[in-house]
Amino acid sequence: MKGRESGMPDEAYWASFFDPVRILDRLLPARGDGRNLVELGCGYGTFTLPAAARTRGLVTALDIEPGMVSLVRQRAQSAGLSNIRAELRDFVEHGTGVPDGSQGHAMLFNLLHIEDPVALLREAYRSLQPGGVLSVIHWRSDIETPRGPPLAIRPRPDQCAAWMVEAGFDAVRPVELGDAAPYHFGILARRPAHD
Repeated sequence: MKGRESGMPDEAYWASFFDPVRILDRLLPARGDGRNLVELGCGYGTFTLPAAARTRGLVTALDIEPGMVSLVRQRAQSAGLSNIRAELRDFVEHGTGVPDGSQGHAMLFNLLHIEDPVALLREAYRSLQPGGVLSVIHWRSDIETPRGPPLAIRPRPDQCAAWMVEAGFDAVRPVELGDAAPYHFGILARRPAHD
């Protein structure tokens, strides 16, 4: 089930909104460890490839669009990144498909305007190991942006934070993205080490 207002623009236009490496510097510091990562909605692979370069773990990149999944697979192969598994999956309707507690990090970018954001956050929570981290970015609603869902359905940072707490996360905190993503806000949260 595609979320409302979830279409992707032309890739060059999309890429102009982000500096993915600098965003991940703030949300997914390079660890070099073997923790797995799941990305809900990989799109063009804007964040998939730089995230995979930061871990020895498996990056499961999910999308509902076959063309996006194919593109991410091709790009992973071209970049020599064998730790990316791009999968066609309706994760809103059927979940991520990863085992419970199997992921060290979950990326949920530009998706919390969907009809049931808490259900999606609960799925991210389920996928994370205790102490695992969730990173969220979304389009800001306090400024004019060149793209993004209608303002009426854009969540505010405080709404997202409240939904994260409702889904079970703790250590919820805003992350300043600055000019790496001037039209977006960022939030980090953690699955508690002991549920």
